[in-house]
Amino acid sequence: MNVFSNEITRLFNIEKPIIQAGMIWASGWQLASAVSNAGGLGIIGSGSMYPNVLKEHIIKCKAATDKPFAVNVPLLYPNIEEHIQIIIENKVPIVFTSAGNPKSFTSILKAAGIKVVHVVSSSKFAQKAEAAGCDAVVAEGFEAGGHNGREETTSFVLIPAVKEKISIPVIAAGGIATGRQMLAAMILGASAVQIGSRFIVSDEASCHINFKNAVISAGEGDTELSLKKLTPVRLLKNKFYDEVKSAENQNASVEELSTLLGRGRAKKGMFEGDLEEGELEIGQACTQLNKIQPAAEIVNEIWGEYNALLRSFHK
Repeated sequence: MNVFSNEITRLFNIEKPIIQAGMIWASGWQLASAVSNAGGLGIIGSGSMYPNVLKEHIIKCKAATDKPFAVNVPLLYPNIEEHIQIIIENKVPIVFTSAGNPKSFTSILKAAGIKVVHVVSSSKFAQKAEAAGCDAVVAEGFEAGGHNGREETTSFVLIPAVKEKISIPVIAAGGIATGRQMLAAMILGASAVQIGSRFIVSDEASCHINFKNAVISAGEGDTELSLKKLTPVRLLKNKFYDEVKSAENQNASVEELSTLLGRGRAKKGMFEGDLEEGELEIGQACTQLNKIQPAAEIVNEIWGEYNALLRSFHK
């Protein structure tokens, strides 16, 4: 039996270079532990968690898996210092940071023996992450959901551009949901892939079943990158999206868009299942999804397809 090994699997001590994205309202301990147990790297998404809730998820994740897992920390989160302290105290082995300056906490986390990865949307920010001491970067293309870049650079362009500019490993994200897409990303220079949308429609994802069903029903053109004046996110089109689009067409100010967004809009959509008034963040890869399945099955399907295609090139 061949054992796969590259710079990312060795860095994280995992079997398969498949990483589950830390998505708000979807990535709790159940999903993270299931992905890690399947040989990938599961991530707890702390952006929708109060500090005490994050601590609970870390403890439960440790009880559910003896494999490495990570926590994603959006650096714009208001309780960021408490999150960092909880992560260090509970000896989380890996942290993925996003939506902010990687200099902020990388040295503190590294001093605690934690591997640090930063999410970037350009080669310029990848170089800053490397200079800040990060162990790897996630190069997230325009196709992704969640916190996206304003540059609108697609994954096919971004991955090789980032790979050329830095010496630390590159993890590809954005528009990746299958083994075929994983192989393309690896050929372009990635050492692993980070996948969000496909894990949204896993049994273990904590988001609402209404949201999962909306995702598997989505077709081409049903998402659009929005709220670029605030923090860019790709939204599934619904009543709230229409309101955002109308406001943006009227050149709404940052303050007006912030008022429209309000508080708890993502929770309303993704966690509570309000498909009209809620914010529904999802990547373009949703067009390829048509069923809800266990996370381990997702990991194994992606890995199996990747290896079958790779073998076919050597025939």
